[in-house]
Amino acid sequence: MNDAPSRAARLILVDDHPLVRDGLRARLEAVPNLEVVGEAGGADDALALAAEQNPDLALMDVGMSGMNGIALAGVFHERFPAIRVLMLSMHDNIEYLTQAVRAGASGYVLKDSPATEIVQAIAAVLDGRTFFSAGLGERMIQASAMPTPVEQLTPRERDILDALAEGLSSKQIAQRNGLSVRTVETHRLNMKRKLEIEGQAELIKFAVENRRKR
Repeated sequence: MNDAPSRAARLILVDDHPLVRDGLRARLEAVPNLEVVGEAGGADDALALAAEQNPDLALMDVGMSGMNGIALAGVFHERFPAIRVLMLSMHDNIEYLTQAVRAGASGYVLKDSPATEIVQAIAAVLDGRTFFSAGLGERMIQASAMPTPVEQLTPRERDILDALAEGLSSKQIAQRNGLSVRTVETHRLNMKRKLEIEGQAELIKFAVENRRKR
């Protein structure tokens, strides 16, 4: 006896351009076992549609007016954890990709990708895997391997940064660490260069925000 046919995967399209949604619907309705069950042009409509239709996947534009797609992906991840999110974007931007993944998206595909790649991405995400347009995944791995701004600092510079967060002056830092004031000032200049920070106030603000817990 033949197995019963599997249920078609249910998708919603979220994009603030009706023509884009029309194009996507036309592409996807020709794919077996995919069913577009609704469209939304913004965050509020998308959330209402998700609650009503309980789709398997939301294909979501990054650059929408109002709440953008990345922020909306985060809301989806919180409210509807069972709904997979695949971002669709015109931006070949690793920062956007990284933010989307952090928000809970399972994939990121460029809008100018071939229709076959979008279908591959949908299949991968529905299968519980991740999918990124060609080259983006490798670039994200490379970017994640780069040291953070704080990781670029030497142990001595890190100690001085923590001391700045405590509100100590260069003279007090020098006395604490057995250094000359000139040496402390040199370290501060080097830190500003590495962190791409210009003013002293900005350096102290960074120090407070990145102070190590004791």
